[in-house]
Amino acid sequence: MTEKYQACISCPSKWRLHWELSRLHKFPMGSDLIFWPCAWASTLTAYRTATTLDVLSLHLLAFGIESTLLHSAACVINDIYDIEFDRQISERTKSRPLASGKLSVRSAVVLLVVFTAGALLCLSLSSPSTFHLGLFGTFTLGTLYPLMKRWTQWPQAWLGLAMNWGIFVAWIPTAGIHNNSTAIVLYAGAWAWTIIYDTTYASQDKFDDVKAGVGSTALFFGSRVRSALSLFALVFVASLTYVGVANHQSALYFAVSVGGAGLHLLWQLATVDFNEPADCAEKFSSNGTLGFIVWLGIFLDYIINTY
Repeated sequence: MTEKYQACISCPSKWRLHWELSRLHKFPMGSDLIFWPCAWASTLTAYRTATTLDVLSLHLLAFGIESTLLHSAACVINDIYDIEFDRQISERTKSRPLASGKLSVRSAVVLLVVFTAGALLCLSLSSPSTFHLGLFGTFTLGTLYPLMKRWTQWPQAWLGLAMNWGIFVAWIPTAGIHNNSTAIVLYAGAWAWTIIYDTTYASQDKFDDVKAGVGSTALFFGSRVRSALSLFALVFVASLTYVGVANHQSALYFAVSVGGAGLHLLWQLATVDFNEPADCAEKFSSNGTLGFIVWLGIFLDYIINTY
């Protein structure tokens, strides 16, 4: 077997490298954290307006596609911004396609254009108000996030604004007959949830972040991280409670969505080892399940109320 042949079979294909750059090899992780807040808002408004299941299903499918495209685009632009940082941090980031030099920045930019164009195409099929809201979330909030770790110890706060903007995109089209304060409170709660899961995620690299000179709430909270995140958990659960009351949800919602979220967060924060990267990664990924639990309570309530 020649050395050239051995090198070819040991090196990932360009398609595989693009797949990894967009994080699609880890799907739905990451995309689900954008999707679930959209699904919560969409199903909450369907509950109030008795929207038919076929229409709700179409909305959820559209948000699923949009969330995947936006997440992949965000991962690409984040890796473009962070090539040098990724090379300084952990083995987990050093092996990424751009940081390792296996893929060129030019290829990444082309991929970014493809995902962004796809996301804009999806948005263009919606109403003008939805399109403009989506543009703001994509180009103002999402594009600036990768720079925040250079400017502040709270990049997760900006991420929370970007990740959950879909709540308004899902809510506004039917807001003419509902109080937007409910959406604002849901957004605030989801923002607090983002602080929890992304601080846990950032704890994987906190020692390397110090060396690289980048900020994160994992470093800002330090030894108080568990108690700090517990406060954010209370904010999240309180927001779900308010939303349930304001949207006239039944006891089923409070049992499944509010109670389930509270128990899941209690498990996360009671058991996570913030000094163990593997455990931080596991707890971070478990938030996809938490998002589903919250949606399940809303959806069951919707089904019983509508049908």
